[in-house]
Amino acid sequence: MKGISYPGNHICFGRYALQALELAWITSRQIEARRRAMTQNICRGGKIWVRIFPNKPVTVRPTETHMSSGKGSPEYWVAVVKRGRILYEMGRVAENIARKSISIAASKMPIQTQFIISG
Repeated sequence: MKGISYPGNHICFGRYALQALELAWITSRQIEARRRAMTQNICRGGKIWVRIFPNKPVTVRPTETHMSSGKGSPEYWVAVVKRGRILYEMGRVAENIARKSISIAASKMPIQTQFIISG
């Protein structure tokens, strides 16, 4: 997995955004945990858009199975995130509140991110 994300690398809906600076697989649980943290921090006052969707299944075979017994069942779902991809957008809040809530979400990320303001 390499390269830069060209679709989804600019702010479309809100005024503030969180942008990925590294490549990663982000699970659906991680996406939801960050969304909840941001929502609680803005006290349900603004609007949050989640710009990534976990559409890739990750399968895991059970332990102690014989060879040629087929592929394992889907264990969880991930979103493939490339450099430059906008992960979350936020609008209808003040900049200091948006910066604080997005920094909380960024601290829970397994990758490096940056805060962006649309100009």
